[in-house]
Amino acid sequence: MRRPDGRKANEPRSVHLAKGFFRSCPSSVLIEAGGTRVACAATVEQKAPPFLAGTGRGWVTAEYGMLPGSTSTRKNRNRGKVDGRTSEIERLIGRCLRAVTTLDELGERTIRIDCDVLDADGGTRTASITGAFVALADCVARLKAGGAVSGKVIREPVAAVSVGIVDGKPLLDLAYVEDSAADVDMNVAMTASGEFVEIQGTAESRPFSPDELEALLALAKRGIRKLIRIQKEALR
Repeated sequence: MRRPDGRKANEPRSVHLAKGFFRSCPSSVLIEAGGTRVACAATVEQKAPPFLAGTGRGWVTAEYGMLPGSTSTRKNRNRGKVDGRTSEIERLIGRCLRAVTTLDELGERTIRIDCDVLDADGGTRTASITGAFVALADCVARLKAGGAVSGKVIREPVAAVSVGIVDGKPLLDLAYVEDSAADVDMNVAMTASGEFVEIQGTAESRPFSPDELEALLALAKRGIRKLIRIQKEALR
């Protein structure tokens, strides 16, 4: 099948990572994945959450939001009320980042990553994870440069990508027009060493087979390996 943007089934969208997107927040990055753009910014709070007080451990968490003009129909602002989808994505991003962070080495401080979707064309949560890692790693590097931390806080990179089955064909990195028509939709987060952090797979219109699952995971691994190379280049 021919994809709307001309890509092959196993070809991801073009991805660009630009550090320093916000002038007032040095540890920030703009990730562009096809038509999806997400700004990720890391800030440090010099205290841990109450449940970690006195343990010597830190915390990494995330917040996620979509700007009103990021979608074809206006996206309402949260105005203090977080919907279920937003809350689920925030927890997902946080889990992925903590999976590659040694919280004991961070000390009693919190790193918060804000992910704001500027343009949504599918894969906003996976782009947020990929960009958030770069913001986090850059933030930790700045803490090390200032002498605030010294150990190996970041163990390895983590990135995420979407895969799915559209018209019976497994595809890598779905744009919105593909995602909205998918028989099966899946988001995969994986570390540089090839270990999975999260697999979210849903049969949208029909069940899928073990062979199809293996095909989707193989596509995801291919896409994530490329994303991690792009992350490393941005951080270099």
